[in-house]
Amino acid sequence: MPNNIFIASDHAGFALKNALIEHIRTLGYDIIDLGPSTLDPEDDYPDFVTPLAKRVASEPESRGIIIGGSGQGEAMCANRIPGVRAAVFYGPRHVTAALDIEGDHSQDGFDAVRLPRRHNDANVLAIGARFVSGEGADEAVRIFLETPFSDSPRHARRLAKF
Repeated sequence: MPNNIFIASDHAGFALKNALIEHIRTLGYDIIDLGPSTLDPEDDYPDFVTPLAKRVASEPESRGIIIGGSGQGEAMCANRIPGVRAAVFYGPRHVTAALDIEGDHSQDGFDAVRLPRRHNDANVLAIGARFVSGEGADEAVRIFLETPFSDSPRHARRLAKF
């Protein structure tokens, strides 16, 4: 179980961020909201994502959730911080099931969350609010928080090369 869970968004992800905060609390986690605290259509996601990424990088047992329009720019921004491994989720309808090396086969469309946790120890989840329903985001966050890193030698070896 992660020690701290940080969350941030920009204007495009503001409403989904607030809904996810309540959902995450119902799962029994404490969450630290790094903003924004009010909706500003002119805000810039790096102003919120960079501080979140720095917090996650400085606290190895923590996780971060960032929400923007697509999640792509947010992930790119977060991944510039050494120690951050951000994965993007667009929703289950945008994902095809994949067979991973351990033989796990998921058909529910959430492999874009599950596999980065198992194989890459992803510590930040970027969600595209324009593509994901509230229910899809809730499930993606639950999977992100509950899926452990496989710690297999091949995945650990790859992470060491980052």
